[in-house]
Amino acid sequence: MAAEDRLRTYRGKRDFGRTREPSGQAPAAGDDRPRFVVQIHDARRMHFDFRLQVDDVLKSWSVPKGPSGDPGDKRLAVPTEDHPLEYEEFEGTIPKGEYGGGTVIVWDRGTYEPLSHDRRGDPVDFAESLERGHATFRLHGSKLHGEYALTRFRGGRDEEEAWLLVRKGPARSAGHGTPDPRRARSVRTGRTLAQVAADAGQG
Repeated sequence: MAAEDRLRTYRGKRDFGRTREPSGQAPAAGDDRPRFVVQIHDARRMHFDFRLQVDDVLKSWSVPKGPSGDPGDKRLAVPTEDHPLEYEEFEGTIPKGEYGGGTVIVWDRGTYEPLSHDRRGDPVDFAESLERGHATFRLHGSKLHGEYALTRFRGGRDEEEAWLLVRKGPARSAGHGTPDPRRARSVRTGRTLAQVAADAGQG
């Protein structure tokens, strides 16, 4: 499916005359390694947005409690619409009344390695592994490192699809929990949510 079709839902929910979110028209920068980004979104409910580049879009999940470095933490991850690759850079305030109105910071970003294999140990295409409902990958971010898995556990015809995001392997010895989102700082600009909101109010 072309990116144009994949982004139809994303574009249909937004008025780009009001929001500064990217429309997805810019060509993607060439990079052999797929990207990931984790954004903190202070909307109607505070949450983390976890996004993995799959082909020419960012597959996206809303993670209310955020990713954790502790393998004992099984974090709910609810799929949202595909986002354009440029969304990795988005930080700012979405106007009140717009879809997702609130403040966004880029908490972490980097590259990831697909690790999904079949029962014989042969590599499986990452998009295919997501379709099957289980994908493993290794993150190389500024804050998140190591192997994680996304596993679909709900998604029948009459119920909302839901996944679990879990850290694999040993816990990180330092700072492996999820930060207080109101004190967390952007990996792009060093700002907190409150500082981004204040800057937007002065703009």
